[in-house]
Amino acid sequence: MNVNIGGVISVAFFYCLILAVGIWVGWKEKRKFKQLQRMESGANLSENIMLAGRDMGLFVGVLTMTATWVAGGYINGTCESAFTGGFLKCSTMAIGYSMSLLLGGMFFAKPMRMAHGGRGYVTMLDPFQEKYGSRIGGLLFLPALCGEIFWSAAILSALGSIFTVMLGLDNTLSIIISAAVAVTYTLIGGLYSVAYTDVIQLGCVLFGLVFCIPFVWTHPAVDHEAMSEVDWLGTIPLSSVGSYVDIYLLIILGGIPWQVYFQRVLACRSPRQAQYLSYIAALGCLTLAVPPAVLGSVARVVDWTNGTEYGKEITTPEEIKSILPLILQYLTPKWVSFIGLGAVSAAIMSSADSTVLSTSSMFVHNIYKTVFFPKSSEQHLVHVMWVSIVVSAGLGTVMALTVNTIYGLTYLCADVVYVVLFPQLLLVIYAADYTNTYGCLTAFVTGFTLRVLSGEQLLNLPAVIHFPFYDEEAGEQRFPFRTFLMLASIIIQLSVSLIARRIFCRGCLSSKYDVFDCFPQNNKPATHDTKSKVNLNDDNKVVEEETLILSESQPIPLHHSSR
Repeated sequence: MNVNIGGVISVAFFYCLILAVGIWVGWKEKRKFKQLQRMESGANLSENIMLAGRDMGLFVGVLTMTATWVAGGYINGTCESAFTGGFLKCSTMAIGYSMSLLLGGMFFAKPMRMAHGGRGYVTMLDPFQEKYGSRIGGLLFLPALCGEIFWSAAILSALGSIFTVMLGLDNTLSIIISAAVAVTYTLIGGLYSVAYTDVIQLGCVLFGLVFCIPFVWTHPAVDHEAMSEVDWLGTIPLSSVGSYVDIYLLIILGGIPWQVYFQRVLACRSPRQAQYLSYIAALGCLTLAVPPAVLGSVARVVDWTNGTEYGKEITTPEEIKSILPLILQYLTPKWVSFIGLGAVSAAIMSSADSTVLSTSSMFVHNIYKTVFFPKSSEQHLVHVMWVSIVVSAGLGTVMALTVNTIYGLTYLCADVVYVVLFPQLLLVIYAADYTNTYGCLTAFVTGFTLRVLSGEQLLNLPAVIHFPFYDEEAGEQRFPFRTFLMLASIIIQLSVSLIARRIFCRGCLSSKYDVFDCFPQNNKPATHDTKSKVNLNDDNKVVEEETLILSESQPIPLHHSSR
């Protein structure tokens, strides 16, 4: 395949621009932080890299949040859905992700940012480790890690495929260069560089796709008269309603427990700003779904066989997944397709850098520091973070190059995040007094196991559990099983937590069997009464204190929440 020199030059220019902005912002913020360190000796360098000093403005915050969600999968998926299924299918991503941001802002952004007296958590995993302990909380790092790594691998793989089709570049070289560019400016500036490069990338996405629409619309192969005959709304077969609702809820609720979202929420200056950021970004996601939806809709009335150089109709799954690159390549002039290509690569890059940073942030803060080396210095943590950024990008790159079923793994991990992590996050924030480590661990193992046993077609994983309305011929679950498993995880966690509390607090089992130390109080029965004890305070004034007298007749009432 011949290399398209003009396209390579345009992409190289875009990459150089992104790299230059990322390096400049990183250098600028490092100087600013050094000045802050001279004024405040307690300035935290690692948190400054992870959360941009918790000083992210609303404008930049909205753009970086929107850019992270409007990834290559979002743009390609919206275009593909508009091409194959009309509005009903297309709306799952556009409305789903917007609703996810909206609900995240309404119910999760404020409590996460207000924690610790308004100082806020550092990562999404902090409330788990605070509630269940560092090791069990660290266990929840695994599904979060897999989700982020597989997501970055999937988008890098998509970027490599697009460069191969449109530019004639080697797939391996394209993926390695793209990952290297993202890692370079992330290493230098952390969230600062990621956020400001996202601003440029989002501008490229919006301008590039909108710019391509008139050229696609006026292409001779487009049959404008046929537009009136197309079913733009689309239909959902009755047998697929359950799975349709399931996917909708997966995108809405399963889109909340991701570190890339909370990293931007926790970087805001105040809880209220974190909420506004989510609300406005939701509107931004909905708006940016329009250009790819228009392109996909127009492609439905194109005579691909006789009117384009492609020379055949688009029918196979592989062709349908590549509909956006095909539109750009065959329905626009070459120089316009380069602009469109820049838009798609910008969307993908804006998510690749975010996933690399979020993965390394969770590892350094919640695993390396909290579990293994709590006394590590700030400079040491920064060095570890640099290494983890390179390693996480390397893992994503290797998987993108070697794993053929990367999209199947990505979908399976997204399901696990929905089935396992969302119930955990919901309960640790809104029902912390009613859960403990026993319920958390049981729900985690049960939810994960049941999801794997439910099967995954993209991984050729057979369904051991057949839910109602299971399609034997297609091998598909028609029942909304993901949502069912998510609700089951909530019920299991609350039930097991209640049973464990009653077993230990009522003395059915001795506290020596409390392996997670959830109920550290003595199991000996006791009564309580109070008496006054007179003490002198620092001003030699008489102070009356209430002290607790224990006797062996009644159990101690529980007025605190157990882990």
